[in-house]
Amino acid sequence: MADNQKRFRPATQMVHGGTMRSQFGETSEAMFMTQGFVYADAEAAEARFKGDDPGFVYSRYANPTVAMFEERMTLLEGAEAARGTASGMAAVTASLLCDLSAGDHVISSRALFGSCQYIVADFLPRMGVSSTLVDGTDLDAWQQAVTPQTRAFFMETPSNPTLELIDIAAVADIARACGARLVVDNVFATPLFQHPLRLGAHTVVYSATKHIDGQGRCLGGVVLSDEEWVEEKLAPYMKHAGPSMSPFNAWVLLKSLETLEVRIARQAASAATLADAIAGHAAVSRIFFPGRDDHPQAEIARRQMTGGSTMVSFEVAGGKQGAFNVANALQVIRISNNLGDAKSLVTHPATTTHQRLSDEERAELDIGDGLLRLSVGLEDPLDLIEDLTAALDAAGETPIRAVS
Repeated sequence: MADNQKRFRPATQMVHGGTMRSQFGETSEAMFMTQGFVYADAEAAEARFKGDDPGFVYSRYANPTVAMFEERMTLLEGAEAARGTASGMAAVTASLLCDLSAGDHVISSRALFGSCQYIVADFLPRMGVSSTLVDGTDLDAWQQAVTPQTRAFFMETPSNPTLELIDIAAVADIARACGARLVVDNVFATPLFQHPLRLGAHTVVYSATKHIDGQGRCLGGVVLSDEEWVEEKLAPYMKHAGPSMSPFNAWVLLKSLETLEVRIARQAASAATLADAIAGHAAVSRIFFPGRDDHPQAEIARRQMTGGSTMVSFEVAGGKQGAFNVANALQVIRISNNLGDAKSLVTHPATTTHQRLSDEERAELDIGDGLLRLSVGLEDPLDLIEDLTAALDAAGETPIRAVS
């Protein structure tokens, strides 16, 4: 079956992809909770370390359970190779640091998750790598930012939290023309709704903590790309820097992948229903959802995505207090900065995920004080509509304390 896995459709790959069975023939993937591995003799150890004998050496380098997760993700993404990481931010950082040197230059879209913005704008320059943030929707801005030292492009699309979309194929063409690699954080689209590698991206990263786990249990990340780059650039970085994935977390993520398609389909359908239900509410001044025709990049969404999103962002009247009133009045939807969970979760980006940005930077990114980001879960959509509508109805009332 392993030889034929690439011909299977995604739902089948998410159940069977990458499975390696031990001598016991277990149905569920085995969890290899081990740091190291033993060898028949010293000669075997020498051959393993030299690479003459394929196999596992140390779980910081590679582990059977992690390898199964990596292989399943390559099949789902259509990549040649992958490496699992300890978290989504470990994946983002590894995808850039493994391939950059002092004196290099990175161009990134400015609409980023707060920690991604820190890596690009603050951390990389401390390592001698300069960076330029651009309006990701402006193709001329990408082109004009290119310098002879440009080695990498980075983007989130859809972005966090306003679900801004970028034309991946067009930016990939610009990157290729100047010899740079395009890294795409595809976490909001999931591997099911958008395929950056098919659109010309060189590398895709995910926070597996989000939809891939989808049940708020563990941290994880993954970097996917061509085999040559993974083996020559990423693998040495992973081996020596050590942002490795736990075998236990890899096992949890393998089990989660089995239900990814059915979960995402339900969540995205509920998100679309919820977006339409609140779009006309008097307390909602703006709504961001890629599946709606009023999305600023609706044409790009139709062209490069096969589904909308599990995320809905919207701005309410009354600024921060109005947003807090809505969040505190919710009974089903819970306040949390996580996303992609089976439980519906809401957060106020200006005071959580993007609080480290200045007022001017948030304004530039359209992150107003009244903006709320909603991750739609698996609850009955009618209960979610009733819960959010009631909270919006109360938005202008006296401040409400959170209900436990």
